[in-house]
Amino acid sequence: MNEFYDAVIVGGGPAGLSAAIYLSRAQFRVLVVEKEKIGGQITITNEVVNYPGIPKTDGVQLTEAMHRQAENFGAEFKIAEVTGLDLDGDYKVVHTDCGDIRALGIVYAAGAHPRLAGFAGEETFRGHGVAYCATCDGEFFTGKEIYVIGGGFAAVEEGLFLTRYGKKIIMLVRGDDFSIHAPVVEEVKQHPKIEIRYHTEVAKVEGDSAVRAVTIRDRKTGEEETFRAPAGDNFGVFVFAGYAPENELVKGKVELDPRGYVITDRDQKTNIDGVYAAGDICVKNLRQVVTAVSDGAIAATSLEKYLGGQYRKLGIAREFRKKEAPKAEAAQAAPKAAAGAFLDDSLRQALAPVFARFEKPIVLRLHEDGSRASAEDRKLLEELATLTDKIRAEFVPASGDEDKHTIAVCSEDGTDLGMRFHGVPGGHEFNSFVLAMYNAAGPGQDVGAENQKRIESIDRPLHVQIAVSLSCTMCPDLVAAAERIAADNANVTVDVYDFQYYPEMKDKYNIMSVPCMIVNGTDVHFGKKSLTQLLDLFGA
Repeated sequence: MNEFYDAVIVGGGPAGLSAAIYLSRAQFRVLVVEKEKIGGQITITNEVVNYPGIPKTDGVQLTEAMHRQAENFGAEFKIAEVTGLDLDGDYKVVHTDCGDIRALGIVYAAGAHPRLAGFAGEETFRGHGVAYCATCDGEFFTGKEIYVIGGGFAAVEEGLFLTRYGKKIIMLVRGDDFSIHAPVVEEVKQHPKIEIRYHTEVAKVEGDSAVRAVTIRDRKTGEEETFRAPAGDNFGVFVFAGYAPENELVKGKVELDPRGYVITDRDQKTNIDGVYAAGDICVKNLRQVVTAVSDGAIAATSLEKYLGGQYRKLGIAREFRKKEAPKAEAAQAAPKAAAGAFLDDSLRQALAPVFARFEKPIVLRLHEDGSRASAEDRKLLEELATLTDKIRAEFVPASGDEDKHTIAVCSEDGTDLGMRFHGVPGGHEFNSFVLAMYNAAGPGQDVGAENQKRIESIDRPLHVQIAVSLSCTMCPDLVAAAERIAADNANVTVDVYDFQYYPEMKDKYNIMSVPCMIVNGTDVHFGKKSLTQLLDLFGA
């Protein structure tokens, strides 16, 4: 990967992806740096029905298509955490946990992150009753009363989704009405499972291993009321309290409004030459995917003009990339899927360029137990082995519950590399499974020299167990980070469990939210974590 680029885009959501498409199509050298997952917040949206020209899709599919489009035009991508920005002068510097990157221009598209509601007990019961993603955690509260905090689009959408599981949904809206006007609001108001309380907030939650009591407060009268779950039962509390701008990297550098959003002109330019902003980080009236991609396109075309001027000013001879066949065409060499195949044609095409980069053979060993999951795993492994000579499938009998329907990633000589998936790696976990293979076969994800040293410095045994749901959008980030460490350090082993096959883990570790990570059998952590955060936690 180059150390110098025409433009670095900070953030891989719709705004950053749109900017990458426009800049790379104009033959500029472009790098997108994203700390967690390409796609941004929209990837947690199950249904997108208002994107022009696409009647219905979901956030993952929409942004994956943008990602492929940008790559096909030549944009490069790097998963790394940006730790600082030097924005003065003609050459900007992006400091990351994987090294420094220089560029002539920056598009800052870091977006926003979910806010905590701030009630007493929120942090204490996070993962034990307090949750932030209905898709990920709704199933844990099947047949229970669920409190939903928020009055915006996310709360409305997620509240409706939770009616699939909860016996009653109590929506707590701080204002006198919802903050949005859309047909879905009327659907919420008329739903027989949903009760709405306006000008109301949660004051505190209480319990033991789960939330057993919720105290709400009337924001007009100050009156409080406590609801207690029946003996042996518990509540779910889902927080959708809006978003806060990801502005720590630009505070004191670019101009912000009183709420912390970046101020730009009509060209998406900040107060600093060569620095543009796009998407939810900006001051704007509407924060939707369609406005994010518009911002990205405007920022990119504005930056194009700036870059042209900088080339002339600095006397740099611009080099254009040689025309190459689009990556999508190269992927057409993948064998076509037969009827009833586990991997369809589009997935095979997406895997072809990844497998083409494998440097050494690996073995995928399935511990078979005669279950339906085991049969699906066999089908998956057999199909993967037909797509590249770098993968060999091996089948052995399961010796017990510990390795039932388990896929182990192994070296060519059969050595277990400490990356195991218990279940069928589909849904959102298929990507993390592919990354595990990529890290085992090489070249692997570039984590930077400093992080590589930290990985290699771990000198004590760490057994990491991760409980996931295949519908969870946050689980793959944690899984990929943990397995990246395991790939390069034999002291670290990672076992990933599809929660639906291992319900006993719920009671053993009191799990009410995924991802849930257990280190050495006792140290329990909830929520997604980056590679750097894991290394900090592991004391590396």
